[in-house]
Amino acid sequence: MIAGKFRSRTLTAPRGMNTRPTSDRLRETLFNVLAPRIEGAAFLDLYAGSGANGIEALSRGARCAVFVEKSAAAIFSLRRNLKGLGIDDGFQLEARSVTQALQNLQKMQRKFDIIFLDPPYQAEDQYRVTMEMLGGEMASLLAADAIVVAEHHRKQALEPIYGTLSRYRLLAQGDAALSFYRTLL
Repeated sequence: MIAGKFRSRTLTAPRGMNTRPTSDRLRETLFNVLAPRIEGAAFLDLYAGSGANGIEALSRGARCAVFVEKSAAAIFSLRRNLKGLGIDDGFQLEARSVTQALQNLQKMQRKFDIIFLDPPYQAEDQYRVTMEMLGGEMASLLAADAIVVAEHHRKQALEPIYGTLSRYRLLAQGDAALSFYRTLL
């Protein structure tokens, strides 16, 4: 963890190449940008992997975090990380596909201030599918003034607009990039 109440704590990640954790440096950049909005926020961590980003949000004062992950190995690591940090409330784990989880969260009438997505880089179609859902039929999940952030490969160009979502900032660092979106006015 980078900062907050879990600062300097180490997390475990599943073995193999299917989960690519966000680098500490990129996570620090992300949360420096999100700092004015994180306190009390509802944070949705899509393709959560080890849960590092949602846990960082909780560490920095987010009200709650929902982790969405379908890989059994990643879910095992995520649960282990939550338990190891003594996090036993303020979170929800959706152990299913992102599409199924978004549908479930919509039925529950949940709203999120910050939505972070980081599909595997090789699953380029998941960026389009997920962003189109968030900018379309799942837009009700976005609270007023919500931010959607996509981590992607620097050379992978995401669209500037997905439905009602418009990119307003792009930060590149090493091989990775962060695209920040908000609802068009």
